[in-house]
Amino acid sequence: MPLWRCLWRRSAGRKRPVELRLNVTRRCSSVQGEVRVRFAPSPTGFLHLGGLRTALYNYIFAKKYGGSFILRLEDTDQSRLVPGAAESIEDMLEWAGVPPDESPRRGGPVGPYMQSQRLDLYGQTARQLVESHHAYYCFCSSQRLDLLKKEALRTGQTPRYDNRCRHLQAGQIREKLSRAVPHVIRFRLDAGVEPFQDLIFGRSHHEVAQVEGDPVVIKADGFPTYHLANIVDDHYMRISHVLRGSEWLISTSKHLLMYRALGWQPPTFAHLPLLMNKDGTKLSKRQGDIFIQSFQRDGVLPEALLDITTHCGSGFNTNRIGRQMDNLIAEFNPSKITTHSALLDLEKLPEFNRIHLRHRIEDEEQCQLLVADLQGRIQRSCTAEIRDERVLHADYIRRVLHLRKGHISSLKELLSPAYSYLWVRPSVSSQQVAALTTEAQHIASLVLKYVVFITRVLRHAFSLQGCGDSRVFARCRLMAERDGELAVDGLGKDLKTLAKQARDTKYGDVMKLLRLALSGLQQGPSVAEMMVSLGPAEIRHRLQKLSQLSEAG
Repeated sequence: MPLWRCLWRRSAGRKRPVELRLNVTRRCSSVQGEVRVRFAPSPTGFLHLGGLRTALYNYIFAKKYGGSFILRLEDTDQSRLVPGAAESIEDMLEWAGVPPDESPRRGGPVGPYMQSQRLDLYGQTARQLVESHHAYYCFCSSQRLDLLKKEALRTGQTPRYDNRCRHLQAGQIREKLSRAVPHVIRFRLDAGVEPFQDLIFGRSHHEVAQVEGDPVVIKADGFPTYHLANIVDDHYMRISHVLRGSEWLISTSKHLLMYRALGWQPPTFAHLPLLMNKDGTKLSKRQGDIFIQSFQRDGVLPEALLDITTHCGSGFNTNRIGRQMDNLIAEFNPSKITTHSALLDLEKLPEFNRIHLRHRIEDEEQCQLLVADLQGRIQRSCTAEIRDERVLHADYIRRVLHLRKGHISSLKELLSPAYSYLWVRPSVSSQQVAALTTEAQHIASLVLKYVVFITRVLRHAFSLQGCGDSRVFARCRLMAERDGELAVDGLGKDLKTLAKQARDTKYGDVMKLLRLALSGLQQGPSVAEMMVSLGPAEIRHRLQKLSQLSEAG
């Protein structure tokens, strides 16, 4: 029989559980009621792959069930804030195609969305806990806490607070507060934590009071710790489901004790397995290449990043390369999320990027954006060397993109030396030509005549449709085809026929000669593709130069 799990939702004005049924066999889960999820990073650093994955699963969950995705910035650790990180996190989410519905930038009905702007709410909740004897003031100095830690380590124990200030009398507390003795507020961890049902890890139960001291919920500077702030915000922001990393699974029992102390209904929890390197080691922020800004700078497409991040994990009805956001939402099935860590192999990212770049090239609107992007890149890197402004024309760049789709993984590849011939005329020496053949002038003449003939035919293409040899017309039109495999294939056949007219030069050397004249390279795309890319006018210019070199030689 299938196992049905009970999900719980707290909605405004209701404190009773609502049964939400999740089939953990092979059926898709059914979630009822208002769905509100959140991604709550700390701006103590920039967004990295692990954070993007957590945000992505929350976003997909919200869109799958018609809910809202909230970005909340947990900036209470003021000493570790990184300038610009808060703005960058939201920038990168929007770039990645995971935009929040509510956020510090967009606003929303339950803001503010930065914890540093909600301090009164945390202080009010902490006082409520103190008044109900679920929390207490702690006046222990940092020196005493350091001594406790050192003694625990010396005796081979896990450091923990000894709950000393739990036992202070009311008069002692008033006296210390009246003298403004520095203090924090700690939450009382009671035994008897009730098990909870995690959507991914199943039944979980951690008796935190047996292994931890009472945790600080309000620090000496008046700022809350994560443990208090996250439950307060989740409650007042009406969060229905908390999807976060599995490193927080053990802390959830502690959080549930706080919910119980405050009389609040907790959200449903789903702890996502960790994203790790392909060798099983932890994905560390110290790896500079895991930050989303690095991927953006390197020309990685956001949809490729989302695709590889979900492909290495679980939670979908299929697992295939090439999925875009609408596919991810349609195929998402939370009952299929496993507890196994997701092993990420970034060496496969170029393949994912190649596939998604091809999708963009084949989409007319997206292709226009790629053309504009590439135009800017060419102007920035090659302006001084460009001899023919036609290489900046949109039609020319679009033709190049369609011919190279499926072969390149990023636009910047087209600016590498292997493709410089597309934008800059190559430099070729007579010695290079002589090393290949003594018939260079003859071969150049043959191809020039062919190109001139094709150019004339294309000028009068429509008038030829009703007369003459239809095979000639069809063959000559091949160079005008924008979307190129057939065009390249037809031209390749013609070049093979032309090569037979060389007296002492083999077909392979003819192709080497033409490749040298057109690109200055010994390898790369086929000669036919190079010719289709460059177009008749530029082919004539480069072959005439080859002919002149042969004469000079």
